[in-house]
Amino acid sequence: MEGSILLIDDEEQLLKLFTRTLKLEGYEVTQAKNIAEAFKALEKNDFELILTDVKLPDGDGVEATKTYKEKYPNTEIIVITAYGTIKDGVQAIQNGAFNYLTKGDDNDRLLPLVANGVEKARLQQRLNRITDKAQSNHDFSAVIGESESLKQSITLAKRVAPTLTTVLLTGETGTGKEVFAHAIHYESDRAKEPFVALNCSAFAPHLLESELFGYKAGAFTGANKDKRGLLEEGHKGTVFLDEIGEMPLELQAKILRFLETGEFIKVGDTKVTKIQTRIIAATNRELLKEVEENKFRLDLYYRLAVFQIHLPPLIERGRDIELLARFFIKHLSAKMGKKSPIIDQDFIEKLQTYTWKGNVRELKNVIERAVIMADDVLTPNVLLFGQTGTTNGSTITPLTSLAEVEKHHMKRVLAHTENNKSETAKILGIGLTTLYRKMQEYELEK
Repeated sequence: MEGSILLIDDEEQLLKLFTRTLKLEGYEVTQAKNIAEAFKALEKNDFELILTDVKLPDGDGVEATKTYKEKYPNTEIIVITAYGTIKDGVQAIQNGAFNYLTKGDDNDRLLPLVANGVEKARLQQRLNRITDKAQSNHDFSAVIGESESLKQSITLAKRVAPTLTTVLLTGETGTGKEVFAHAIHYESDRAKEPFVALNCSAFAPHLLESELFGYKAGAFTGANKDKRGLLEEGHKGTVFLDEIGEMPLELQAKILRFLETGEFIKVGDTKVTKIQTRIIAATNRELLKEVEENKFRLDLYYRLAVFQIHLPPLIERGRDIELLARFFIKHLSAKMGKKSPIIDQDFIEKLQTYTWKGNVRELKNVIERAVIMADDVLTPNVLLFGQTGTTNGSTITPLTSLAEVEKHHMKRVLAHTENNKSETAKILGIGLTTLYRKMQEYELEK
C-alpha cells in the first residue's frame, strides 16, 4: 500500500474524482464530507495524509487544519483551495499544512504533492521511533541515519561489538565517532562496566600520561596522593581514546605495551599494574601518512587497526541531513522549553545544499542557533553557517583568525548556558579542563 489518505470534501463529483485517482496510484482512501466526519475517521484510524477542502458545511478547512495538526502532529495536510483564494493556502501552511492545491490543477500537480506529503509523514514516524530510542539508549539506536554508507559502518560495528578486539574509528571531525564508541561498548558484554572517554588533544604530554596511567603520591609537585588513571578507571570496561593521532610518540610506546600485555606502570611507581580494559581509538587524521612523517608509530597503527571502521562524512549521507535536522529541532526545542517550530521546506532544502565541513556536530550547532532565533517557523533566514556572521558587534569573516572565532563562539555558548561550564563543554565537544584552559587563555570570566 502506498499510503493512507483522509479526503475531506462536500462536492460529490470532486470527491469521486480524487478518490479514483488516488486509488489507481495504490493509496487507501477514506472519505469525509465535513469536519465532524473527519474527526470521527481520525479517531478510528491512523492517516499519513489529510486532503481537505477549505469551504465545508460545518466549518473552515483552514481553521480545522490547525486543530488537525495539534491533535495528529504526524499526519501531513494538503489544503484544496478555490480559484482566487491562494491566501487560504498560505494561511493553511502557517497553521501547519504541508502544502496547498488549487482546484482545477491536474494530476501532474496532485500526485507529486500527495507523494511528498506521504513521504514526509513516514519520515516523521521514523524520526519519532528513532528519537524515542536515541533519548533512552546508548546503543546503535542512538546512531541516527538511514543512508547506505552509514548502515555499512553500523553493520561492521555490530559485528565487532561482542568481541574484545581493539577498534579504530576513522573519519572527519564531527562524524559521530564517540557515539559509535558508546554504541560498541553498550552492545558488548561490558555494557554494565565503565565507559571512559579521553580526548588526547586536550592535555599537554606530561598531563596526558598521568591522566591515562595515574600516578603515585610524590611523583611530581602537587601529587599529594595516589591517583588512578583513566585506563584503570575503565577496568573490565572500555576506554575511548579520541584523537589518538595527537598522542606524543613517547606515550605511544607505552600505549602499545599496554595493548600487547594489559600492563602499565603508573607515573612515579616501580611496580606493574595489570588490568582488563578494551580500547576503542578514533582519529580524523590519516595515520599511515602520519607514520610516513614519523609522527605515529607503525606498530601501534597495526595494533589499533585490527578492526577499522570508517564513518562517512555528512555530505555523503544524503537524506540523513533532513532526518538529523528534524531530530535536533525536536530535541533542542524540548531542551530549551520551547514548542517545536514549524519547519519550512526551504529551510530543509538550504540545509541539504550546504557542504557541512564540520559534519553532524556542525549541523547540530547550526540547528541550535536556528531554534534560538526562530519564533514559530524555521525559515532559511535564521540559518547562519560557519563562514560568516556577527557576534557581540564583531564581524566574523573568512579573514578572522581561528582563535578569534573560537573565542566569540565560546562566549556565545557560555551566554546560552548561563555560564554552566559542564553544559558549555558538552556543547562545544571538549573536556571541562580544556574549557577552563581556553577561558583563561581568552581572558573570559570564570
